[in-house]
Amino acid sequence: MDAEAQSLLRRASALRQAGHIEAAIAAYQAFVARVPQSPNSWYNLAWLQRRARRFEDAIASYARALEQGVADPEEVHLNRAVILADDLARPDEAEAELRAALALKPGYVPALLNLGNLHEDRGERPQAREAYARAVDAEPANATALARLAGVSSPTRADDPLVERLREALRHTAAPAERAELAFALGHALDASAAYEEAFAAFAAANAAARAAAGPAARYDRAAQEAAIDRLIAAFPVPRATAQQEGAAEPPVFICGMFRSGSTLAEQILSAHSAVTAGGELDILPALVRERLQPYPQALAAADAGALRDHYLGELRRIHPHGLVTDKRPDNFLHIGLIKTLFPTARIVHTLRRPLDNILSVWFLHLSPEMAYAHDLEDIAHWYGEHRRLMAHWQALYPNDIFSLDYDALVADPRPHIAALLEFLGLPFEEACLSFHAAPGVVKTASVWQVRQPLYRRASGRWRNYAPHLEPLRAVLAED
Repeated sequence: MDAEAQSLLRRASALRQAGHIEAAIAAYQAFVARVPQSPNSWYNLAWLQRRARRFEDAIASYARALEQGVADPEEVHLNRAVILADDLARPDEAEAELRAALALKPGYVPALLNLGNLHEDRGERPQAREAYARAVDAEPANATALARLAGVSSPTRADDPLVERLREALRHTAAPAERAELAFALGHALDASAAYEEAFAAFAAANAAARAAAGPAARYDRAAQEAAIDRLIAAFPVPRATAQQEGAAEPPVFICGMFRSGSTLAEQILSAHSAVTAGGELDILPALVRERLQPYPQALAAADAGALRDHYLGELRRIHPHGLVTDKRPDNFLHIGLIKTLFPTARIVHTLRRPLDNILSVWFLHLSPEMAYAHDLEDIAHWYGEHRRLMAHWQALYPNDIFSLDYDALVADPRPHIAALLEFLGLPFEEACLSFHAAPGVVKTASVWQVRQPLYRRASGRWRNYAPHLEPLRAVLAED
């Protein structure tokens, strides 16, 4: 390698380590153009391209790394699979990459876990169970593998051998992140077994472990959240909308609300309609906010709404090129002002659920450390209150463009509520929407198994199983 090439590589590496993504991409591209037989540089370029949301480019660069004999090729196949599944909505190709990784290394646990997760997304429980069992066989002490195996095995007795295996693993596991995985799985198994006192204790331990794993930087700041909602309300005192361009592409249907409020159910009902495609939890709008609208929401005043709209639609159509698509990102309730600025004709479905059931369901879920409120019942109640305050503002601004879909009312009497939802969206009623659970397709949320069943009412009023522990919240929320 000549001196100029070495200089290019040093520059590319320094830019990558400094977090200058676009400059690092340009530097690595210049280097591999000069020295194409450099698998590690192709690998680093692919990693950067994914960070920059250049997903097809990343897939191609990983392929070049494989061609050039990169070390640990199974990891490259895994990375390609994650992009194909999570970013490009191409699950069949993702499965092929995972199987290529496992052909190289049959006991490669990250590939087995991702394969199991892919089967879960498709509703293929036996195949998911097989993949997770293989992962447990390969690494018996792997907490994630055991927790996921329990999740798809659905034990319904507190003395089930798999439940006891979770208890035993917890007795011998000290790492907070691993304890969280195991304790959440144990809590769900005990809840399904109607062992509610032990289940509540397991969920309390799970959330404490998740909070410890996240560290002090992930603590929920109630005052900061209130200030953030105040800024959003102040930034949108009246409806703000750009003029709708004649012939503009149809915007997606935005589905939002609290996590665990029925947003996945709403999307699955709609996706059973012949005119609708499920987009899932798209990251396009949050990425716009992170990357192009800082500080938010103040920066929106000077932003080019047309350019932002074109960027959003370009990202959307790259994944779902045709038809009416749903963008089901629950926390997009924070961005309804932005949505209506970019898409004046956008229709928004707001899902809601009885507060105590919703709060408890969030607490039962192992959410990302970024959702710092999720590990404390009173913090979740505070987030719920701020969500409710902001939604009241949006509904006052856009009363005709936001449809409130009540989970509890929907499961009690589905037909009229589904009919009203379709009418709001200007869609004719189709019987298939009543049997949405039978439709094939990928579901990439924590509700993956619930929405593959007919509508049921057992989750409505679930909080009563834990009523003695929820008295402080009942008082705050005025629940009866």
